[in-house]
Amino acid sequence: MQEDLILIVDFGSQVTQLIARRLREAGVYSEILPAQQTDAEQIRRASPNGVILCGGPASVSEKAAPGVPQGLFDLGLPVLGICYGQQLIAHALGGSVRSGENREFGHAVVRGTSKSPLFAGFAEPGQERVVWMSHGDEVEWLPDGFKVIGVSEGAPCAAIAQEERRLYGVQFHPEVVHTPDGIRVLRNFAIGIAGCSGDWSMSSFREQAVRDIRKAVGEDRVICGLSGGVDSAVAAALIHEAVGSNLNCVFVDNGLLRKNEARQVIDLFRGSFNIPLIHRDAGGQFLEALRGVVDPEAKRKIIGRVFIEVFRDALEEAGPVRFLAQGTLYPDVIESMSATGGPSSTIKSHHNVGGLPDDMPFELLEPLRTLFKDEVRALGAELGLPDAFLERHPFPGPGLGIRIPGEVTAEAVAILQEADAVFLDEIRSAGLYHEIWQAFAALLPVRAVGVMGDARTYERVCALRAVRASDGMTADPYPFEPALLARIATRIVNE
Repeated sequence: MQEDLILIVDFGSQVTQLIARRLREAGVYSEILPAQQTDAEQIRRASPNGVILCGGPASVSEKAAPGVPQGLFDLGLPVLGICYGQQLIAHALGGSVRSGENREFGHAVVRGTSKSPLFAGFAEPGQERVVWMSHGDEVEWLPDGFKVIGVSEGAPCAAIAQEERRLYGVQFHPEVVHTPDGIRVLRNFAIGIAGCSGDWSMSSFREQAVRDIRKAVGEDRVICGLSGGVDSAVAAALIHEAVGSNLNCVFVDNGLLRKNEARQVIDLFRGSFNIPLIHRDAGGQFLEALRGVVDPEAKRKIIGRVFIEVFRDALEEAGPVRFLAQGTLYPDVIESMSATGGPSSTIKSHHNVGGLPDDMPFELLEPLRTLFKDEVRALGAELGLPDAFLERHPFPGPGLGIRIPGEVTAEAVAILQEADAVFLDEIRSAGLYHEIWQAFAALLPVRAVGVMGDARTYERVCALRAVRASDGMTADPYPFEPALLARIATRIVNE
């Protein structure tokens, strides 16, 4: 247990983990607990400095809506409610919540109305702040002892406080990047109100993770699946630090990687890290399994199934193992299912989260499951992975198989690998690679008529995607100059 701790009770918000991420940025360790499985006694045993009740898709007026852990307010802990969490506090303590007449989705302006340590340096009385709202319900009137400390056009109780009991609520989401300086609200709560020291770091995570892995694995052996991306590579390096020679890595080349990526992975692990690596070139096996399949969900599950099949074959060379390690990150988890048992809505399945078979003969080891991409890169730097490897754009485990809507064929993969390589090469040449969080080409299942060399053509269509993001949960399109896009398009067509 960390010396300082903020517990986050998950009511199913798609951005719950961002609260933990922002707290870590502020140097505060946090853990997430599912609302449906959490009670006051569990919270008391954890001995946290404070508790945050997050947002969620429910309405407090619904019969089956998850409620505040019974007895929470009797513990005397500071509590911050965000969105649905604010409404829960008001509802549980005798206030009223109603369906909002003026719903707010997107940017809004909050004006501070009363001095409070929660809003110190953020929205003092009379000061306005742009925030991100996403709510239909709103607090209608407050429980006894509460006061309004912030209002917006659509939420007369946009922020509330009961200073004596250290109970607070905000209708907006301070955890998302669309609330500029929202981190200050979380810092004010965790450090200023709950008394955390703010000295947690990625090196602390590394030390704790190594201890956890050693405790979980003991003298057993681990086999780690390398996908070619940063996540699985960092997971392997971390596990290797924890268990040493008890780790074997299997690199399954599914034939759906970026151009020349397979060679880079082999050179890194066999050369730089000297970690035992079993290489399986299974591109033909994956393509055969994907023949005729066009549904993206089916593709993900097929890729996950074949991945495990290849792993099983590799076990004969690796010897008996108990654990299968994967580089699963929280964005994978939160888009697939609620990792913590909360009621989050499923967005999509991932081959390393939702596509594994029930009869898989391993126990899963996922040491990065609570981290975001930038945190994984920071951990990789701590572990000594080269910058050139860590700074590559995120790449999905299913690879180019989900960047080819429609049937995946060898010809389509070859075309896409070359087009993608041109796109990334031009971005690097323009000095934009590190300004962009993720860029890639996709080969669409349509054809278009054109003219080349005075002859009619009927060729495939390529789409280019590039976004700016900090955590992989929200993103904005990158504003390319038209001249650069024209150059990229010309090269892809000609080459």
